[in-house]
Amino acid sequence: MTSTRQRILSGAKPTADSLHLGNYIGAVRQWVDMQSEYDPVFFIPDLHAITVDFDPVELAKRTRIVAAQYIAAGIDPDKSIFFVQSHVPEHAQLAWALNCITGYGEAARMTQFKDKTAKAGSDAATLGLFAYPSLMAADILLYQADLVPVGEDQRQHLELTRTLAQRFNSRFGETFKVPQATILKSTAKIYDLQNPAAKMSKTGESPNGAIQLLEDPKTAAKRIKSAVTDDGTEIRFDAEAKPGISNLLTIYATLTNRTIADLEEAYQGKMYGHLKTDLAELMVEFLTPLRARTNELMSDPAELDRLLARGAGRARDIASVTLASVYDRIGFLPLSGGR
Repeated sequence: MTSTRQRILSGAKPTADSLHLGNYIGAVRQWVDMQSEYDPVFFIPDLHAITVDFDPVELAKRTRIVAAQYIAAGIDPDKSIFFVQSHVPEHAQLAWALNCITGYGEAARMTQFKDKTAKAGSDAATLGLFAYPSLMAADILLYQADLVPVGEDQRQHLELTRTLAQRFNSRFGETFKVPQATILKSTAKIYDLQNPAAKMSKTGESPNGAIQLLEDPKTAAKRIKSAVTDDGTEIRFDAEAKPGISNLLTIYATLTNRTIADLEEAYQGKMYGHLKTDLAELMVEFLTPLRARTNELMSDPAELDRLLARGAGRARDIASVTLASVYDRIGFLPLSGGR
């Protein structure tokens, strides 16, 4: 039966050994929620990960571990098409066709390419990094996605994707659905526990500033208890005057689906230590099953690989149809009979 839901597509690069709490709240949880509202296609874009310097052993390990964490956090391979990008060769094949209708100037104007070459120098930039937007366009157009959630840093790339879809359709006939950008329900921004002026990051100034999803839950609890707070004792949300406490309230509210106002009322007259102790316990309750499920998947790589292979098979069922249509329209001969 054909789904009447809009198809949504998103991906997360395998760039760390563990996702952190900010990743979970800003991306993973969003993916989990999308499963009940959309026809979701989620993938780990390992082809994109090699556009900059990388270590092959680390890439393989991180691809598996990111995939395992997403599944452990609630991505259901039965509800979503979930796969690794390099397992679906149609991504690279369509990207080449799109490269050939992308202007040099269009690619050179991409802000991310300009920023990265400004930092590392043009000699360090690869053709892969230059062509990154065409591959991203292929990722989206292969699946005839209706919606693509994007942040400001990717909006320019999505606009190029729309331009390429329209250009191809105009020149060769209707082939691609032109995707729309979507800003999903606003997500809470999680800040560094030691420096609440900065977003939580794997590259923060202090390792105690981030909660890693795969670390010992007791370590995470200690980081919550040692989080920077603010002058005064009143527990209330004020991002300007009380950034530390506001950050803890945001984390608490997000993990429990309670409102900030509800928490402010519950902690009226209590001290910062009360909030930290309760949030530390909550963090242990949250991380323990997620970490256990991730480790279970990582201890059985054959099962994890089976889930990813099944997802790739489902992805190719869609991608191969799109690519065949593209090849037919641009005049490539069909492969038939013999060698």
